[in-house]
Amino acid sequence: MKSLFEASTAKEIQDRMTLLTPKSQHLWGKMNAPQAMAHCARGMELALGDNKPPRVLMGYLLGWIVKPLALKDEEPLRRNSPTIKDLVVQDQRDFTVERDRLSGLIDRFSAGGPAACTTHPHSFFGKLTPDEWAILMYKHLDHHLRQFGV
Repeated sequence: MKSLFEASTAKEIQDRMTLLTPKSQHLWGKMNAPQAMAHCARGMELALGDNKPPRVLMGYLLGWIVKPLALKDEEPLRRNSPTIKDLVVQDQRDFTVERDRLSGLIDRFSAGGPAACTTHPHSFFGKLTPDEWAILMYKHLDHHLRQFGV
């Protein structure tokens, strides 16, 4: 499975990000491209431990069931999957600022390896190993890049 701990996978994501523009149109969902970049950066901040939101009730109830399904294979995340409230971005953002911020977070995560991962549980999935974080972050970024056709 692809993981952001692999330099080639991190580079693939970064290369795909360069294909986005502020005017890229989404194929599903509500976010525009700058909001998606900010949303993805917030996700990376979870994995790095920069943001530590509490577990949500639905996560306690269903996270343990959904986690192995989401992480089991190369299957991409489904369209219009629910998101953690702390990751929602509704205000307007500067595309270049957000893409650069996300790029820096990806570099930091990838270069830092397992030691860079948080030990704080994911809001929905609960405890994740560093390898699970690296797979989930790849899948999350891939999901939003596919949302814009890249």
